[in-house]
Amino acid sequence: MRKIVLIMAAALALTGCGNNEKETTTMTNENKNAALENIMTRTSVRNYDTDRAISQDTVELILKAAMAAPTAVNKQPWQFVVVNERALLDTLADHLPYAKMLKRAPLAIIPCGDLNEALDGKDQEYWIQDVSAATENLLLAVNALGLGAVWTGVYPTERVDAVREVLNLPDNLVPLCVVPIGYPAENSHPKDKWKPEKVHYNKF
Repeated sequence: MRKIVLIMAAALALTGCGNNEKETTTMTNENKNAALENIMTRTSVRNYDTDRAISQDTVELILKAAMAAPTAVNKQPWQFVVVNERALLDTLADHLPYAKMLKRAPLAIIPCGDLNEALDGKDQEYWIQDVSAATENLLLAVNALGLGAVWTGVYPTERVDAVREVLNLPDNLVPLCVVPIGYPAENSHPKDKWKPEKVHYNKF
């Protein structure tokens, strides 16, 4: 919880809020470090403590973080399906070859694109970027709160139809992914993905 509070405080500090310039700078540096630590320590967690439930308050905080993501023209073309019924989690696991860890997870969140709220015409597919940004926010909030999660892909494969069927989704909702969430059953170590050779300045 301390991490997520620090991250929220960092957002305020970086916008220039504060009465004292020195105080604001100190807060900004502290909160920058907390935010960066949260990003760098996030990792995919696939094994969960089956004896620990996730409170409704925690779920709501995760969803608030998800919905704080940027969207094209602020359309917010998303809906989130929260699954915490054991039978539904198991059924999703049976239908999704890369989400078998759902059988051990107490919770899953399915971020969906809402085509009724998306942009029109060729710009409609910006929903994919928007919902992806929300999903990353979700994963970072999960990490900050001491939980673990993993992004399991759904769109644009035939798994979209499987998730729609299991969750009875209307035609306007497109599930982007399924995110199993739980308290980690073991320590997971993040991968170092920094590769300077993939960075190019000004031109390739």
